Amino acid sequence: MLMPKRVKFRKVHRGRMKGRAKRGVEIAFGEYGLQALEPAWVTSRQIEAARVSLTRFIKKGGKLWVRIFPDKPVTKKPAETRMGKGKGNPEFWVAVVKPGRVLFELAGLAHEQAEEAMRLAAHKLPIRTKFMMRAAVA
Repeated sequence: MLMPKRVKFRKVHRGRMKGRAKRGVEIAFGEYGLQALEPAWVTSRQIEAARVSLTRFIKKGGKLWVRIFPDKPVTKKPAETRMGKGKGNPEFWVAVVKPGRVLFELAGLAHEQAEEAMRLAAHKLPIRTKFMMRAAVA
């Protein structure tokens, strides 16, 4: 599972997911990408599930880049615990994804194969996504 090696603060505020992504909105490494259309917290388990489905589909054919990283700890209090007594302990890690963010990139595959691979990965994610191609440089 993806998670930071160490963090400055163990617990963070929940924050808000207003607006569109400022960076990571264009394909930087591969030829094809999977772009988020909705804001969400994508957990490290969901990222890993999508990555596994992509790598299984492309086998040794192409190269994969994961463009998001879960660096936000999410805390939970134990079940049937009374209110108060402070914030709960970190339970899992999430990546804050805003609309427009490129989640995964692929290279070295045919267009149809890349589209099918991204479709399989999109089923593992909690948000609507869009398949995109690198703009032709002319």
